[in-house]
Amino acid sequence: MHEEPHIGNLIKEELSRQGRTITWLARQLGFSRQNAYKIFNRRWIYTDLLLKICDLLDYDFFKCYSDYRNNRKKE
Repeated sequence: MHEEPHIGNLIKEELSRQGRTITWLARQLGFSRQNAYKIFNRRWIYTDLLLKICDLLDYDFFKCYSDYRNNRKKE
């Protein structure tokens, strides 16, 4: 069985893969670094925030949920 995506971990991994820093993400979102770090601990976030992060990182995190849903339906 596939595990439900942990969006905070996925964002952290993609940020690292792109060589971007938490400071960069925080500035782009208008957050403090502390609040940006809190994103990494979240299993879910509001869709409007996720959409902003998708745009900033040019990565479709929503697809992770679609893939999870589709794999669950196959099982």
